[in-house]
Amino acid sequence: MELQRRNVPFWTLLVVFFAASVRAVFIEPLQALTSQRSLAESATRLPCRYQGQVGETVVQVTWYKELRDGTKDQIITAHFADGQTEFRGYVNRMRFESDNPIANSALLLPNTDESDDGMYACHISTFPNGNFERHIRLTVWVMPISTLEPVVMVEGQSFRVAASCRAVGRPLPVLSWDTTVPGKSQNRTSNEAGSISSYFSLHPLRSMNGKRLDCLVRHPGLERPRRLSNQIVVHYPPDASITATTDNWFVGLDQAALTCQTSGFPVPEDVTWTWRGGALPDGVAASGARLTFARGLRLNDSGVYQCSVSNGVGVAKADYKLTVTAALLAEKSQQKEALLTDSSTLIIVVASAGAVVLVMAVVVALLVRYHRRRNQKLKSQLSLKSEEVNTLHRQASIKRLNSVSSDPRTQSEDYILLRTDSRMKNSQASLGQPIYRDSQSTLGGRWAPLGVSDADGRPVAWHDEGDDVRVATSDPGMDELGRRDESYQMSRNMSLVLDSGLSSSKVPPDDTAVPRTSPDVCETASPSEDNWCPPPPPPPAETFADGPDGGEDGDGEPYHLSEALTNHFYYSNGVLRPRPHANAILMHPNGQVI
Repeated sequence: MELQRRNVPFWTLLVVFFAASVRAVFIEPLQALTSQRSLAESATRLPCRYQGQVGETVVQVTWYKELRDGTKDQIITAHFADGQTEFRGYVNRMRFESDNPIANSALLLPNTDESDDGMYACHISTFPNGNFERHIRLTVWVMPISTLEPVVMVEGQSFRVAASCRAVGRPLPVLSWDTTVPGKSQNRTSNEAGSISSYFSLHPLRSMNGKRLDCLVRHPGLERPRRLSNQIVVHYPPDASITATTDNWFVGLDQAALTCQTSGFPVPEDVTWTWRGGALPDGVAASGARLTFARGLRLNDSGVYQCSVSNGVGVAKADYKLTVTAALLAEKSQQKEALLTDSSTLIIVVASAGAVVLVMAVVVALLVRYHRRRNQKLKSQLSLKSEEVNTLHRQASIKRLNSVSSDPRTQSEDYILLRTDSRMKNSQASLGQPIYRDSQSTLGGRWAPLGVSDADGRPVAWHDEGDDVRVATSDPGMDELGRRDESYQMSRNMSLVLDSGLSSSKVPPDDTAVPRTSPDVCETASPSEDNWCPPPPPPPAETFADGPDGGEDGDGEPYHLSEALTNHFYYSNGVLRPRPHANAILMHPNGQVI
């Protein structure tokens, strides 16, 4: 152990050295009375150094130990001329630290003992200034010496000491217990001996056997508590029971055995087997706690087998009744066991099959549900697609309705071309304008003279083909018949016009309302430009009394109807057919728009 010294501030040393140049002082210890601690069996240094002034001489240094009765024991002396002197009782136990005690008078204790505790004095004799002293109180600590003694207890005993712990040291140690079992501790101290003892008491139970019961020793010289490990020892009597390798004992059974299960503390080592209260049958051997049948079982092996165990605290016995059955009964028993095994196997197989079927049913249900949802989804998508297709068809129809087609070859004779102008009242002015051969809606050629008609009573048109002019003639007697036929054809074709969507306001209420002073349309083989009918002559003045518009009473409607028929229709083979036009609307006979 290291010596414990008093720390001296640096500025104090400076003051001492400065004072030493003026007068004599002690360099260490600075105080006249100091205290110091040390541990037993370790080295201890007691400081003492005197610095004399100029002209002063240290003659002798002496160390004393002051006793409790006030007397002093001289330990060692050093004279500047006679040398060192050690006194009885301290020889080889204490010495000066330096070879020159006059300069350094510190005292060294190589192996400190507990008896070295006390007050020490360093006496300096000088010339001519006299004597000087320093006193040091030394406290010797003794590291604790501790022991723990366990106590063996027996279950069922009264409240008693389970373990005792004792420690010796200076200053006195502190003892405590670390355990989980219920109990009570009691301490006893001895100041003279410097020892302490602690006792832990409890009611012994077998459940406490092997539990922790540690003693903790605390002392100022220890950095942490010292632990003395210990376990509670409780003896209790044993218990015994017998187990067998099988429950079906039958004649001829091999490798049959009985085992004696025991418990207790101490663990029982001696096991005794008996059969029917006596010796074991032939061919049966006992080895410790196991009883073995070295041969096949016999009917006379039946009986009560007993094992007896002891551990010094008590004795325990266990019985087992063994009944050996005949071979037939044994076979039935085996068959029963096999049947039970087969039944168990069958149950397991059926349960497994049921589980598989259940899983398959769940999978099928999930698949059906999945496909049902998928079909519903596909139906919904198909409905949306159908609606989109219908929408596209309608849009395409509208586009075709608004499209422009001037090629007459793409238009079938089975469709009726109708065109309604926003202002039908301008038809008279359009008929009065000159005729141009390059317009599809303009009549070609010119009419024959009034009164000239063909065999059917229809007017005849002249057609100019170069310089060749052809004039058709007809019988005047057939004029009335031709007009009637023409009126019939016009009424029938007007019904087609009304069915095709022509405004009813442009059609006369009946055939008799339309004056027929001259034919309005001509019959040709085709609407070609070279074989076109001339426009009809203007109607009589009395037909349009109020002008081309017909006045307020609407009397001009026959005129507009005749104009529409002339501009948009022609006769071919006795049928009124539409003229080709760029902005025409084509309609199929069944009513669909193309």
